[in-house]
Amino acid sequence: MISALNRLVDLVEERLTEELDLEELAAGLGTTEYHLRRMFSSLAGMPLSEYVRRRRMTVAAGDVVRGEEDLLEIAVRHGYGSREAFGRAFRAVHGAGPAQVRRDGGPLRTQPQLRFRLTVEGSSPMDTRLVDRPAFRLVGHSARVPLIHHGVNPHIQQHIASIPQEEHQRLKALGDTEPAGLLQVSDGVDPDGREGTELTYLHGVAIGRDTPVPDGLDVIEAPAGMWAVFRSSGPHPQALQTVWAATATEWFPSNPWRLRPGPSIVAVLERADDFSTATCELWLPVESA
Repeated sequence: MISALNRLVDLVEERLTEELDLEELAAGLGTTEYHLRRMFSSLAGMPLSEYVRRRRMTVAAGDVVRGEEDLLEIAVRHGYGSREAFGRAFRAVHGAGPAQVRRDGGPLRTQPQLRFRLTVEGSSPMDTRLVDRPAFRLVGHSARVPLIHHGVNPHIQQHIASIPQEEHQRLKALGDTEPAGLLQVSDGVDPDGREGTELTYLHGVAIGRDTPVPDGLDVIEAPAGMWAVFRSSGPHPQALQTVWAATATEWFPSNPWRLRPGPSIVAVLERADDFSTATCELWLPVESA
């Protein structure tokens, strides 16, 4: 995976003025667009599209400062149809328009070319198991919420608090397959993992494909396939978020598996009364790399 990401960075540099066909590039690197985008954003801390935009504007800034070409020529070469569109993108990166930078020589904000490396830090082995599951359903109550990477998501908290206590008990009784218990399900997550983008959050349980779904419940289909299951224990949600990040930085780069499209699931195995600490399992859909 590390090698594939570094090759992707090289290809971005080679085709900086072209539109990238990421599906084709991913296939050429022996992976999928979905997995490549998820791993890039997790390890780089920014979406691939944002990195490409920053690199384009870094190179374009050199052309602007040299002053040898008309700004429209520079805009067209870097994939923009007008000076206005180029100016907006340029200002978003550098904080100043191209005409001002040409006159004053700055300000400029450079995006260096990325290089990914796998660093072994002597951390504890990740508690992981692989489970091959037939197709099942996730049923419960869903809501559209923004993605928040760190800390408690207040939108999810508000959604869970709106569900009557007796409904929690009804859902628990309905679950009849693994992962067991009340589940926190995230579906439709932006592959680039951009903070603030919307996802579907479902508070519910897992049931078999043949189990009837009561009226009034939302359903997310979980296709048949392999799941990587990671255990976390400690302060909540910090311990869970640490393990989630480590799947990208440690587990996927060193194991022959990649993410496949599908919901991610958190099963809470044990918790303190105030939910300050918890033992959880994180279920991620995977396939052979």
